[in-house]
This record gives sequence, structure tokens and C-alpha cells, in this order.
Amino acid sequence: MPSFLLSALEVLIGIGLLFGGGELFVKGSVALSLILGIPQLVIGLTVVSLGTSAPELFVSVSSVLKGSDALAVSNVIGSNIFNVLVVLGGSALILPLKVESRLVRRDVPLLIAVSTSVWGMASAGKVTWQAGLALLIALIINTIWEIRTVREEPDGVENAEPEIQIPSSSNRFIKAFISLLAGIFLLTIGSNVLVKGASAAALYLGVSEAVIGLTIVSAGTSMPELITSLVAAFKGQTDLAIGNVVGSSLLNQLLVLGSAAIVSSGSGLVVERLLIQRDLPLMILTTLACMPIFWTNGRISRQEGGILIGIYVFYLIDQVLPKTLPFWQDEFRLIILCLVLPILMILITYQTMRYWIKVKRSHTE
Repeated sequence: MPSFLLSALEVLIGIGLLFGGGELFVKGSVALSLILGIPQLVIGLTVVSLGTSAPELFVSVSSVLKGSDALAVSNVIGSNIFNVLVVLGGSALILPLKVESRLVRRDVPLLIAVSTSVWGMASAGKVTWQAGLALLIALIINTIWEIRTVREEPDGVENAEPEIQIPSSSNRFIKAFISLLAGIFLLTIGSNVLVKGASAAALYLGVSEAVIGLTIVSAGTSMPELITSLVAAFKGQTDLAIGNVVGSSLLNQLLVLGSAAIVSSGSGLVVERLLIQRDLPLMILTTLACMPIFWTNGRISRQEGGILIGIYVFYLIDQVLPKTLPFWQDEFRLIILCLVLPILMILITYQTMRYWIKVKRSHTE
């Protein structure tokens, strides 16, 4: 038991260090960007998004360097599932989220396309360094496209700007640089501590590192996204709350998974068969569900937010049942297949039909 408590403590400490490191990283990098004269719009679309995804990046790269490929891949998949189901669902529970048409027209379809491509890349059981390089190139292209096209969307552009002011002191550059270095240091230490604790906890509990990555680690590394979106929802900045989820999910696949694949050995980043057959398809399905949900009168309601969180609860139960109550596992999955999934499909189909009927009526009037 003491060894398990030590592992749990390492996980908590690692998450805390990652959260603090991410905050310092964002403050330092944004302040430096402002001092160097980079437009705040560009900062909001690049630096701030990178800062919220920094924990996932450091944890996945650290995992690969330690030989824990399953932890690196499952962290990305679990973080994306957590982003859509918990971060988006929790934000909608606080305040119904009004969806900008840009998200439906461009960002969500792009996220679906990237998620499907990643599933295809991983279907052979490995993500090669060539595939990782392709993901990073796609990130660069998308970032340039984002900066160029967002200027054509005047509404809500102000919300993309970070609420950080340039320090007025003469040594502002030094302070910003120190903050950036301190953030990187805490992210490095925190990722190592978290990976060590998570690996030990998986060994003690008798579960795979993939399960730990899909649940505890992914939830821990997604805390910056959760806090950012919840605060944005409390402030009424619903477009920022949604954009943070979609942007972070894109970065997790393009930047985090791409970087992890590149630093892996020449044989590539190993992807477990269960992740390919179960969790990657679920990640794509949750992303697909965003489209018709986004179409419901142009917003995500509290009821839909509750549905998203409920799906995540079912997902967690399915992860822990094999080790806690194995004799209930088959019955639980039967309920999911015969009851929960059909209800969800009916709801999604109904919302989609309502949207297209509404669009057709608007065109005929």
C-alpha cells in the first residue's frame, strides 16, 4: 500500500507541476511575444493554444523517451475524448454555448479529418516518424491558414487576444524570459514525475499503461483546457470556450502525437491494438457528435452538455470494470450497445434532421 500511495502522490505532484508550468509558460511566452511586437491575434491563435497543450506535449515526449509508447499515445487519445466530453460538456452546463458558424464550416470538419487520418496512420500498429513529420507540416500549414482566414471573421476576434499586459518595468524582457524558462523547467520535471507515478500505479493496479493514460494522465494534462474553458464560460465568452476545445484537440494530434512519433525510435511509435479498435474510433465518434450538436439552434444546450458528461462517465466505467467488477463487464457493454448507443444515434439523427429542415425552410422563404 505505501508504494501505491507514493505512486498516487507522484501523479498528483506531477499534475500540479504541469499546471503551474503551463501557466508560467503561457505568461512568459505571451509577454515575450508582446515585447517583440507580435500581434495579439497571432499570439492568441498560436502561443496561448500551445501553452494549454504543453502538458500533453511534455508528458507524451517524456513517455516515449522512457519507452512508454502506450502512455504517450493514450494520453493524446484520452485528452481529446476528455476535451469534447468533459471540457465542452462542463462549459455547456455552466452556460449554453453559442457556436460561431466558422467552427461548423471549418474547424470541426478539419478536426474530424485529422482524427480520421490519425486513425488511418495508426491502423498498422505504429505511427512512423514520417507520419509524425507529416502531422507537424500539417500543423504549420493550418496555423498559417488560421491566421490568414481569421482576419476575415471580424466577430469575436477580440476574444482571441490574451488578457496579459506587458510589464511596465525596464527589465520586463528578463522577467518574461525567466517566466518562460521556469515554465519549461516545471513542465519537464512535472512530466517526468507524472510518467513515473503513472507507470508505477499501472503496475500496482495490474492495468496497462494505456488505461492509466486514457484516464488519470489525460484528465490531469487536460486541466489547463478545462480551467480555461470553464472560466471563459463563466465570463460569457462561449466562443472562446468552444474554440479552446477544438484548437487543443487539433494540437494534441498534430503537435503532440507528431512530436512523439519523431522522437521515437526508428521503428516508430507503437500503438496498442485495443487503442486502434476501441479508443481511436471513440475519439472520432465524439468529434463527429459535435457537428449535429453544434447545429441545434446554433448553440450547445445544458442538456447536450449533460449528455456529453454522461457519455464520459460510461467510458470511465468501461475502463475500470475489467479489474474491479469483471463479472459485470459483459452486461455493462450489452447495455451500452443495446440501449445507450441507439438512444444517442436517435438523438443525433433527430438533431441533424431538424437542422437541415430549418436550413431548407430558410432558403425557401
